[in-house]
This record gives sequence, structure tokens and C-alpha cells, in this order.
Amino acid sequence: MEFVIVTGLSGAGKSVAIHAMEDIGFYCLDNIPPQLILPFYDLCEQSKDEFERVAVVTDIRGGERFSTLFASLDRLKQENKPYKILFLDAAQSVRINRYKETRRRHPLLDSTHCSLEEAVAKEEQLLKPVREIADYIIDSTHTSPTQMRQRIASLFLCDSSDALAVTCVSFGFKHGVPAEADLVFDVRCLPNPYYIPELKELTGLDDSVRDYVLQWDETKGLFARIVSLIDYSLPLYCNEGKSQLVIAIGCTGGHHRSVALTQLLYEHLLKNDIRVSVNHRDIHR
Repeated sequence: MEFVIVTGLSGAGKSVAIHAMEDIGFYCLDNIPPQLILPFYDLCEQSKDEFERVAVVTDIRGGERFSTLFASLDRLKQENKPYKILFLDAAQSVRINRYKETRRRHPLLDSTHCSLEEAVAKEEQLLKPVREIADYIIDSTHTSPTQMRQRIASLFLCDSSDALAVTCVSFGFKHGVPAEADLVFDVRCLPNPYYIPELKELTGLDDSVRDYVLQWDETKGLFARIVSLIDYSLPLYCNEGKSQLVIAIGCTGGHHRSVALTQLLYEHLLKNDIRVSVNHRDIHR
């Protein structure tokens, strides 16, 4: 049985994530207290034919009960019941805006009698230990619902739930480094097609931009070293049991150089039968 515990920050997109998991065949249960995770696991295990893939959401909505999560996780480990943790994250400003737009109350407001900003910051501190042990982290700061569904599908639509899932992300440094990135490569040192008038409005997915970026010896040398490092590192990550590896390549705006090299890296990994997906985060910004 594949068992996934979904948690994370309020307003980070857990509802979108759990709906996406339901769409790809998970039996999903929302807002379960941590103390009930083990009994529910046992119940599902008794009917494995019905519950081959299960996802449960537990978070700060459970109030003081949420503090028992680590005890529940320890019991799962003691009884050799495998599970994965998916953590949903987003920037504080984004989460605050989402609450203001939906006019919903943050779960910590009633118990702490503080402002929305203080509640959001406090929740982040409370969940930091959970984030540190998560198998998968999705930062929804710049992620649309469609991109979220694609990311969920790339993580969980696989025959082997233990396989390493690699995500290649292009981004622009002026929009911030992806918070979930494990490896970050800066390609701002390479010649920039932005300053070529006929290439400025195109992206790294266009052949003319890709050809321009790849024609330089500097690009060929840097990319060869990036690929060499990744090819060497992937088996090591697999041996350590890592479930997700996010490789981010950034340029200034996230339109040209980072897109071209990220797409090239994605194609390289795909040819080598690596479970990989690609996300050009800032290509339309």
C-alpha cells in the first residue's frame, strides 16, 4: 500500500494537492487528527485491494492534537509501516494574500488572539520540523493550480513509489530562487540573448534562442560540468533513499538561458530513463 501524509502551511495549496491526488487514484481523507493516522493505516491495510493508494491530510487545523504528529510517525516506523510525507509551502506574503482574498480565518487566530500576519509566522515556526523531514516539498508561491496538478502527477504517477523523482526547474533570480530546490545552478555568467533584438521577445524553448545560447564555448563547458555532476550525484541520492530531487537553473529573468539549459537537461535525463519532469516557472512572467 502506498500511504502519503499530506501536510503543510495554511493557504499553501493542500486542497488543490489532495484533489489532484484523488484524480490520479488515491483514496483521500482530509483533516485527520494525527492520533488516528495509525488506526486508519491499519484499516486500509486490511483491505489492500480497495486501498492501494491512500493520502491523508493532517495540519494545524487539529489544534493541540497536531503536536502528536511525531509520536504517530514514530509508531508507524516502529511497526514497519512505510509512508511518505508531502509538504506544501508558500511565501508568507502569498499565504496572507490568499487568506485576505478568500476571507477565511486562519486556524491559529482563535487560539492565539493575534493578527493574521502573526498567525502565519507562528504556523511556519510550528511546522518547520515537519518540513525538514518531508519526502516531497512543493512550493506553490509561483505555482498555478494546473502546475500543481502536473507536479503531483509527476511525483506519484509511477509504478515504483520508491523511485527518485527529479524535477528540473528554470527560474529568474529577480523573482526569487525556488524554495524547494535541492541543487541551484546560476547561468547568468553566459551570453544573454535578451540583448539581441530579434531574440528578446522569444524564450529558451524557441530554436533560435536555444541555438544562440548553445553556440558559445562557455555554455558548452558549463553545461557539460552540470550534467557530469548530476549524473554522478543521482545514484548517490537514490542510495540514500531520497524520493524527490529538485534541480533549479536560473538566469536573470527566467526566459532565455535558464529555459534553454533546463530543457536540455530534462531531455538528457529523459533519454537516460530517469523519472523526470520539467517546469519553466517564470517563462510567462
